[in-house]
Amino acid sequence: QLQLVESGGGLVQPGGSLRLSCAATGSTLEYYAIAWIRQAPGKEREGVSCIGSNASDPYYSRSVEGRFTVSRDNAKNTVFLQMNSLKPEDAAVYYCAADPSPRLLRVCEIDSNEYLYWGQGTQVTVSS
Repeated sequence: QLQLVESGGGLVQPGGSLRLSCAATGSTLEYYAIAWIRQAPGKEREGVSCIGSNASDPYYSRSVEGRFTVSRDNAKNTVFLQMNSLKPEDAAVYYCAADPSPRLLRVCEIDSNEYLYWGQGTQVTVSS
């Protein structure tokens, strides 16, 4: 059974950076599409990035494109989300989610309903 654990959240000033990690146990993350999904208080979940089996073809939402970078380290069984130029509106609980669907592995999507396995989330606060 795949289990996901996020880490790396915290408090950062606007314009700062954080790197989130999503570490997997119980299975090999290489065979799963991964999405990063966030939820701020009072708001709906928002998919911000995803990566399929082809690590060279990730996807980003318009709200984070150019600022966030998703990557895989298969040797560490971990996926990362590098977040630069953070804005107050980026503050949320960030979740990584995984699914072994061959369709998502070919072309990932950031629809949270597509993902079966979820981590517990890590809080990101952007404030001066």
